[in-house]
Amino acid sequence: MQWSEVLADKSLHDLPFKIETNGYGQIVMSPVSNRHGIVRSKIGTMLTNLKPDGETILACSIETLDGVKVTDIAWASSGFLAIQGDRIAYANSPEVCVEIRSPSDSDIEMMEKKSLYFEQGALEVWTCNLNGNVRFFNAESEIERSRLFSEFPKLVP
Repeated sequence: MQWSEVLADKSLHDLPFKIETNGYGQIVMSPVSNRHGIVRSKIGTMLTNLKPDGETILACSIETLDGVKVTDIAWASSGFLAIQGDRIAYANSPEVCVEIRSPSDSDIEMMEKKSLYFEQGALEVWTCNLNGNVRFFNAESEIERSRLFSEFPKLVP
C-alpha cells in the first residue's frame, strides 16, 4: 500500500494508533497512550521554544528503505523545509527525529528506526521513555547531550 493510499483511507482516520508502513507495503499500527501524547507535546513545545528558526513537526512521515516511518516528533530547519516543502512523506529525515518509547516498542524496533532515520539523513535521533528520560544519538553512537539543542534536558519534566 502506498502512503498516499493510507492517508486517503477514511477507515484509518481517528484510530488511537500510530500508523506506519513496512517494506512490504503493509500497515503497521502501534497503540499510544495519553501519557505518550503528553510527553510528545512537552518535547515539541520545548523544541519550538529553543529553536524558533525551524519547525517542530508532530507525526513526521519519512520514506525509508523499510516503508514510511512516522516519528513522534521531528525538528526541521528552515533550509530543510525550503527543499522538502510539505510533501506527503519526506524523502529525507529532518535534522532531529524523536521517538517516544511505548511499552509495545522493542529494543530491536527502536534500533531499526534509528538506523532508518540516519540512513535518510537525520543528524540526531532521540529516544524518550514515558517517564521523560531522553537519550541522544548521532550516527556513530549515543552522545551525552544533543549537539543541535545543547540546552535540551535529559529529563522532560
